[in-house]
Amino acid sequence: MPTGGLHDEGLQNGIEGETLRWLGLQRAAAMNAVPATEIADARYAGLDRWADEDVLAALLDGQRRALDSVQAAIPALALAANAAADALRSGGRLVYIAAGSPALLAMTDALEIPQTYGVAREKIVLVLAGGDALIREFAGGPEDDAEQARADVATTAIGPNDCAICVSASGTTPYTVGGLRAARAAGAKTVGIAGNAGAPLLSEADIAVHLDSGPEVISGSTRLGAGTAQKAALNMISTLLGIRLGHVHDNYMVNVTADNAKLVKRATGIVSRVAGCDAERAGRAMQAANNSVKPAILLAAGARNLPEAEALLDASGGVVRTALERLSGST
Repeated sequence: MPTGGLHDEGLQNGIEGETLRWLGLQRAAAMNAVPATEIADARYAGLDRWADEDVLAALLDGQRRALDSVQAAIPALALAANAAADALRSGGRLVYIAAGSPALLAMTDALEIPQTYGVAREKIVLVLAGGDALIREFAGGPEDDAEQARADVATTAIGPNDCAICVSASGTTPYTVGGLRAARAAGAKTVGIAGNAGAPLLSEADIAVHLDSGPEVISGSTRLGAGTAQKAALNMISTLLGIRLGHVHDNYMVNVTADNAKLVKRATGIVSRVAGCDAERAGRAMQAANNSVKPAILLAAGARNLPEAEALLDASGGVVRTALERLSGST
């Protein structure tokens, strides 16, 4: 076993020892003004000499600890999701502002929302350091340009009806902080997601989401634990957003964009299970509804035609459960 490695006996003395070690790291960081995400954790000294299995076990342990850190942020994540839902309900947009690795995570989350929950694509906006070019050339320089962030926010015309989610591991990235400040000055609701307590991205946001994922296995490589925590947090926000907008019934995606064979098959299964009908009836309802899942459910459940199904949904705020209750009461 590697000296100082994950399996060293001195590092396996239970929760109490781990808590004391973490408190010591926190005190050291405070004394030396080193952000928690930049601390070099002594237990990984000599990592380059460890066996492959020990390195991978350490990396997995770091991912688990990062995910555990999200638990404490659940109340703030709930506020963030509801702020985003309020913005979309009021005709506003959900905006993601980020740089570096968090920008890639933000992009993934943003692109999935219209596909998974049927939110109009123009309602989900990306403001990323380096713009679209970052998917071809992942350069670090644009992260430092706060002025460009302000210009990008102005170009996007962010305003009071919008909600801006701003993500940075350190919480000090100039582009992301500059973007948050510009969005807030424009009247948008702002959410700051960061890994260091007291960082400007947290202290200046309307809703602060602190993901205390701690030191990385590879010091400062925040695409690891911090990135995992950010990915989980963004997944949680966007999923709760979809639920609160009425795009989930039980645990089914009832507003999924069914635009390929796999998704049509999945959507047809959803229609069958929610409406309580066989696959053939569900398939006919999907065809009649042009592969739109919500009205297809109502058609399969007994709505006479597509206009009636759509009227029921309109009267129910797009919520399938309420629409089904109305349909049941009218038959």
